[in-house]
Amino acid sequence: MLPAPFIAAVQTLIGSNRLLEESADLQRYGVDRTTVWQPAPSAIALPGTVEEVQQLVVLANQYDVAVVPSGGRTGLSGGAVAKNGELVIAMDRLNEVIEFNSIDRAVTVGAGMITANLQDFAEQQGLYYPVDFASAGSSQIGGNIATNAGGIKVIRYGMTREWVLGLKVVTGSGELLELNRGLLKNNTGYDMRHLFIGSEGTLGLICEATIKLARPPVDLAVLVLGVNDFPSIMTVLEKYTTALDLTAFEFFSEAALVRVTEHAGLARPFETQTPFYALLEFEQGGDQLDVAMALFEECLEAELVSDGVVSQSLSQAANLWKLREDISETLWHWKPYKNDISVKVSKMPDFILEVDALVADRYPTFEVVWYGHIGDGNLHLNILKPDDLAIEAFVEQCSTVSSEVSQLVERYQGSISAEHGVGLLKKPYLKHSKSEQEVNLMRAIRHSFDPNGILNPGKLFD
Repeated sequence: MLPAPFIAAVQTLIGSNRLLEESADLQRYGVDRTTVWQPAPSAIALPGTVEEVQQLVVLANQYDVAVVPSGGRTGLSGGAVAKNGELVIAMDRLNEVIEFNSIDRAVTVGAGMITANLQDFAEQQGLYYPVDFASAGSSQIGGNIATNAGGIKVIRYGMTREWVLGLKVVTGSGELLELNRGLLKNNTGYDMRHLFIGSEGTLGLICEATIKLARPPVDLAVLVLGVNDFPSIMTVLEKYTTALDLTAFEFFSEAALVRVTEHAGLARPFETQTPFYALLEFEQGGDQLDVAMALFEECLEAELVSDGVVSQSLSQAANLWKLREDISETLWHWKPYKNDISVKVSKMPDFILEVDALVADRYPTFEVVWYGHIGDGNLHLNILKPDDLAIEAFVEQCSTVSSEVSQLVERYQGSISAEHGVGLLKKPYLKHSKSEQEVNLMRAIRHSFDPNGILNPGKLFD
């Protein structure tokens, strides 16, 4: 329960209609897509300016109120969950284009800008924002930055971090910082901008971001291959990345394909069924398409792949992409328990074999669905909840094995989170990716920016 004087002060600041306390609003804004925890915030604040965000944080410090920042709530690790009576500060209204400079190829936007809207704006300027994923239609730029979101284009364009030129943030103590000011080159000591990228709302609230835009790719082709086993995927990857500058290299299992075609009404790419599928995207200018098809023939002869199809039109390319992009949204109907893990691409073949063996041994009765951005070493392991198993029991069983998977990740010197952050879900396993010394330094940094510990408490570490 929030203190009455605090509620009154917030209502005076942002307007009573911008402080939501109805049960439906609390349920909507108090959780992300993990579905593990019951949302229980006390109220939802919808500020309309950076100044209002700053004053909300000042008030929260004054009244010792915990704050959970909220973007599009598409996270998969519980980073935006409010379950202990916190005030949720949602960035929905900070969603405008603030400034665009064609010479710099940079745009400044509010943190609440929807990813797809930024992509559309870039396209209207003849430019391109390459960070892309299934939740682009609802995720927000601020949340993407707070989790350093990756997605399907990382193999060429990198993570969100690569595209952030500047940030305007409100720290946990209520200070307003303008970081890097949109500069391409700034060699003046610590670049604190990068502390906030991936910080999951534990250091401050991202209010505005200056984003770098790129030249759009031209004449993209999509190739889907039916691959015979896990190790073959890596061989195919090596062959194609050696010969082509790929914009994407994705994979998914037959189990994923069955689910997405049945649920979304999509057509299979070809009649042949294989254990796994690889989706490649590349610019087909010059002789690139010929090179791609020659490699396909080579992979067929080597029995790495059994079948394949290449897009003949933009609409066919879009439909082939749906086979991969619609998987995540489809699987939410089965409340999946997700492991989002990564290792160096060079270590992938051995790592995959060990993970696959572990999962087969520990989950003999659960349906396991694989997909991921394997071109950059990122695997998504999804265990689907049986209909007759309570969510609590399901999570408990999966958590036990997640500990073993995390130990395996540590042995391969990988990461327990490739792109979805740590939040609540992966907090117990942080020790497998960060040393004790690193975690202690993270605690010290967090205390420096949020001395009273009001921002997103319980996330990343206790």
